[in-house]
Amino acid sequence: MFQNVESVTALPFEGLTFLTAKSSALGGRGDITLFVPEQARASRNVPLVLLLHGAFGSHWHWAISGGAHRTAQRLMAQGRIPPFVLAMPSDGLWGDGTGYMAHHGHDFEKWIVEDATNAVRAAVPCLSAKSPLFLSGMSMGGFGALRIGAKHPGFCRGISVHSSVTHFKQLLAFVDEDAASFGPLPEDCSVLETILRHRQTLPPIRFDCGLSDILIKQNRQLHRELETRGIAHYYEEFSGGHDWPYWTAHVEESFMFFADILSPKKHP
Repeated sequence: MFQNVESVTALPFEGLTFLTAKSSALGGRGDITLFVPEQARASRNVPLVLLLHGAFGSHWHWAISGGAHRTAQRLMAQGRIPPFVLAMPSDGLWGDGTGYMAHHGHDFEKWIVEDATNAVRAAVPCLSAKSPLFLSGMSMGGFGALRIGAKHPGFCRGISVHSSVTHFKQLLAFVDEDAASFGPLPEDCSVLETILRHRQTLPPIRFDCGLSDILIKQNRQLHRELETRGIAHYYEEFSGGHDWPYWTAHVEESFMFFADILSPKKHP
């Protein structure tokens, strides 16, 4: 469980603030970028969206490279989504990417599910244990969001990811570390297997991928496997590749999906 939290609010950049939390799961500190919109600050139980980054990224990536907070603010101003708090944690910063899994004496999954989430709720007054939580991410972050969201019943109200790694072995194309050094549990390697093991308690799931993405075949395969097994989900393809222009353009789909879960009639 997190022990100490420090929030930096001076000189906020476009409404962004930065949080450092001490984490027993990491055996040290973890960083989180936060976006708390003005529309949310006087409210309570505001929905929280966790955005997980990809390999060789960090907590600032979704905001600085992807402008996720700008997209969310635009949609809020247009009345297309309700106010959301965005929390963008680091993955734990081991090697080129942790996979959001437990390995090398650290539990990077627990960091997300417990320590980072609890730290954010403690630091942001408009959040509480009653705040609906949603999971999103891209590439390695998509792998983390799909696997964690399926594995922990009741943790989140919905999952929406982009250009996702769908099996641990695909992550090895993005990191320099030796696969054997991770030592993942077999049941944690496959998004499909995780979803199937928890099919009775799944939240709503959507994912998309670019037509030029290096992971398009794997995402199509996951879509086909879920269809064959009767697992409800939404899958879309758009033009684009495995890059920030694609993720910047399509994080909007995730925010709209989450808004629809909260209020399907108001946000079709």
